[in-house]
Amino acid sequence: MLLHSFPAGSFGTNCYVLATASGQACVIVDPGQDAAEPLHDIVTRYRLEPEAVLLTHGHMDHTWDVLPVCRRYGVPAYIHPDDRFMLDAPARGLPETFPQHVLAGHPNAEPASVLPLGADQRPLRLAGLSIVARHTAGHTPGSVVLECTVDDTLLFTGDALLAGTLGRTDGPGGSEPVLRDALARICAPLDGSTVLLTGHGRRTTLAEERRLHPFLGG
Repeated sequence: MLLHSFPAGSFGTNCYVLATASGQACVIVDPGQDAAEPLHDIVTRYRLEPEAVLLTHGHMDHTWDVLPVCRRYGVPAYIHPDDRFMLDAPARGLPETFPQHVLAGHPNAEPASVLPLGADQRPLRLAGLSIVARHTAGHTPGSVVLECTVDDTLLFTGDALLAGTLGRTDGPGGSEPVLRDALARICAPLDGSTVLLTGHGRRTTLAEERRLHPFLGG
């Protein structure tokens, strides 16, 4: 398995590239602000062929460069239908008090091809991988976590669950009870060795987070 990540832009959003090996197809997760060029460096260095962009939710710090990335590689973007409305109007998903000047330079447009993610929880077969998008809501209406098992079970958690803390629920459409219930349902059957690839900060494991959040099961 090939997995690379880097914090993108002023928001430090973790962008991920996942493939079965060098020289193969890959998927890109959450290309945030200024992610396009570092992504291209990784794709070129490892001779990868992007097949799709997957978005854990619609907040602009996770989707900022989805348009140029999809355009460069001619690939679709996948997002849960409940968060698609933010792609071309990011301010809609933010509190009214959010400083609008921070959005300067955002493309304010969605890619040519946008496909639904996580509405039916059937596995996506992309880049030789099987990926299941599990709807969490709670952080945003259409938040998902992405489960993929290659050598290990990986869970791309976006902003639903970070190392040491739950995601914020004080924005539009947020709800802590909804988020907690969804994470409990999703995480309960998973092994503690599951690697959590978070939207910000360091990666963690489900076992580590269960010590802090017993409702995650195990």
